Amino acid sequence: MHSCISSCACCSCLTFNCIQINVSSCAGKIINLRRLDEAISSINNWYMERGLFAMVSAVEILSGGILRLQVSEAEVDNISIRFLDRKTGETTMGKTKPETILRQITTKKGQVYSMLEGKRDVETVLTMGIMEDVSIIPQPADTGKVDLVMNVVERPSGGFSAGGGISSGITNGPLRGLIGSFAYSHRNVFGKNQKLNISLERGQIDSVYRINYTDPWIQGDDKRTSRTIMIQNSRTPGTIVHGNADGNGSLTIGRITGGIEFSRPIRPKWSGTAGLVFQHAGVRDEKGIPIIKDCYSSPLTASGNTHDDTLLAKLETVYTGSGDHGSSMFVLNMEKGLPLLPEWLSFTRVNARARKGVEIGPARLHLSISGGHVVGNFSPYEAFAIGGTNSVRGYEEGSVGSGRSYIVGSGEISFPMYGPVEGVIFSDYGTDLGSGPTVPGDPAGARKKPGSGYGYGFGIRVESPLGPLRLEYAFNDKQDKRFHFGVGHRN
Repeated sequence: MHSCISSCACCSCLTFNCIQINVSSCAGKIINLRRLDEAISSINNWYMERGLFAMVSAVEILSGGILRLQVSEAEVDNISIRFLDRKTGETTMGKTKPETILRQITTKKGQVYSMLEGKRDVETVLTMGIMEDVSIIPQPADTGKVDLVMNVVERPSGGFSAGGGISSGITNGPLRGLIGSFAYSHRNVFGKNQKLNISLERGQIDSVYRINYTDPWIQGDDKRTSRTIMIQNSRTPGTIVHGNADGNGSLTIGRITGGIEFSRPIRPKWSGTAGLVFQHAGVRDEKGIPIIKDCYSSPLTASGNTHDDTLLAKLETVYTGSGDHGSSMFVLNMEKGLPLLPEWLSFTRVNARARKGVEIGPARLHLSISGGHVVGNFSPYEAFAIGGTNSVRGYEEGSVGSGRSYIVGSGEISFPMYGPVEGVIFSDYGTDLGSGPTVPGDPAGARKKPGSGYGYGFGIRVESPLGPLRLEYAFNDKQDKRFHFGVGHRN
């Protein structure tokens, strides 16, 4: 006695409600129920592997040697949002517009419900930053259909915060580099997931007043384009390029900027940004009086006036690997000064940086390189400054050089020590590629900066809510030694 059953070879690439298996070649033979059960299990597993709500629900024998397997699929009917109270868990009125949430999810009405896709939808909604908890509950609907209820718990939408940090531009003083910050943020303006941030940062010399308004996904756009409108008034030390002179350490650079930027994903792991920014900038002495020359009679502005005006067109593309600090990263930034008025600056600036992390047993090797070049008429304080905590360690901020061009390379080996504490050994090298004298007034040459240099040393890293706290001790090629303290990852 012989038995046989065959299965449909194409069933793994179709979404279907009914499968017909032709067994006419086995006419007169007994159907092997074990083989039939294996075929049914194979179909059920196909759905299960994809997280789809479906299974074989009936088997029917037709004339002509045909077996019909009926598959019941849970088709999505309605999708609704239910807001839950943070404390009681009871249904409540939400501040977020339901359509703002629904546009984020890929599960749509009419498709077979996928648990895997539902999990991705939950993660996507959480990344909006306005939800504390998200879950999807399938509920029976009409025959063969399912309603989806997304339960969401909203986070508080706004509040005040305070903090502190380190500025890399101050190299002397009793409170060297310390800054404090105060901010108000609203992460869900108009219930549309739009972000408003108003912040103040204040240090010994530094001050930054900033207003940012961001729409993470412009309505009606299918490319997930975001829009940011920014206004900023800042004051930063001028010592990085124009320091190292007695009585000249209190120069400050004031900038008033405003602009708009658009960003969007280009492809997986790649994003792009385009924007237009206007900047009004100038230099003041310790009494707050605008000046156009430093103590070496080097110009402080490109236009010869007490301020420079620039309209910048910006383009940037970013590649990020897995997203953590040790993964690969590449950033290319291009800026073009548009001289729409005769007195506005005209220049082109290109800047790039890349990073790569490699596991070596329990340790990790970090390699990074950055470089840039400027062509045209630009303000001398905008020159690329080399040296310091985020550049060549072992040197003070900007004391290697400042030029139209630069390259900085770094290698680090980090290794676990105890709990959140890591040890690190490092080596840095930077050069202005001989471009220092081409900066208006040659501020680096007037201060006898070498134009190139290297440093090496060791340190520890401690993870904190502010990011890694970095304490490093470095030596440079001039046999000088310096401590460096920083918060967050190196640029």
